[in-house]
Amino acid sequence: MKIGVVFPQTEIGGDPGAVRAYVQAVEAAGYDHVLTYEHVVGADPSVHRGWNGPYDVRTTFHEPFVLFGYLAAFSSLELVTGIVILPQRQCVLVAKQAAEVDLLTGGKFRLGVGLGWNHVEYEALGMDFRTRGRRIGEQVELMRRLWTEESVSFRGRYEQVTGAGLCPMPVQRPVPVWFGGQSPRAYERMGALADGWFPQVPPGPRLEEARDIVSAAAIAAGRDPSSIGMEGRVDASYADPEELRAHVDAWREAGATHVALNTMGAELASVDDHVRVLEESAAVLGIS
Repeated sequence: MKIGVVFPQTEIGGDPGAVRAYVQAVEAAGYDHVLTYEHVVGADPSVHRGWNGPYDVRTTFHEPFVLFGYLAAFSSLELVTGIVILPQRQCVLVAKQAAEVDLLTGGKFRLGVGLGWNHVEYEALGMDFRTRGRRIGEQVELMRRLWTEESVSFRGRYEQVTGAGLCPMPVQRPVPVWFGGQSPRAYERMGALADGWFPQVPPGPRLEEARDIVSAAAIAAGRDPSSIGMEGRVDASYADPEELRAHVDAWREAGATHVALNTMGAELASVDDHVRVLEESAAVLGIS
């Protein structure tokens, strides 16, 4: 099982030097990958009365593809989006950006995608919030063709391409597409389409229920469920090292192929504090 970290988007701030120092420290500590969340814009609660989303207009978010282009210049870590909100973005442009990141990293990129929840963000990007579930499957189909075929003609309900292709192509053909989500319909979509998934529930009965739906959908689509990766997430701020180790081991026993340690939201005062916790966690887990 590969162990990575969740990039502390909301707390790292805008200093590129801090971003670089964090990622270099993570790599030196022995982690395998960096996973980042995304939001393009945040809603202003003074305008959107009653706003109760976890993020708003004051919450820091670096744009993942631009960030990864920067990281690829000095890091050999695998870079992972967990997730990009695919239906609010132009599909062909995402395919191009993903191909470029994959090329710059030498094939060490996973494109995690999902539907998102923020209608304000969809409006700002000129996309229809109501059709996001229907669009994402079509988008993934088109992206995979763009990553593997020189010239593509595609006529879907939402996407159209006529005799066009990407150049240069990615190293991985196709780029791995992982899915996030936490509804039965999302689990069915994962089983039918995804190379891997990010469960939003911990190991236990709820995870098993979700995995049963993923597996059944995979079999119905003629796919092998065992070929679908799974990445868990663990709070890295546990004071007790044994508790941290137990949570990571629980994901390993549940069959996870990857796990990411998360320090975001742990009320750490600085980038140095995030790094300290991750270095200590690496020592506990024997990966340093």
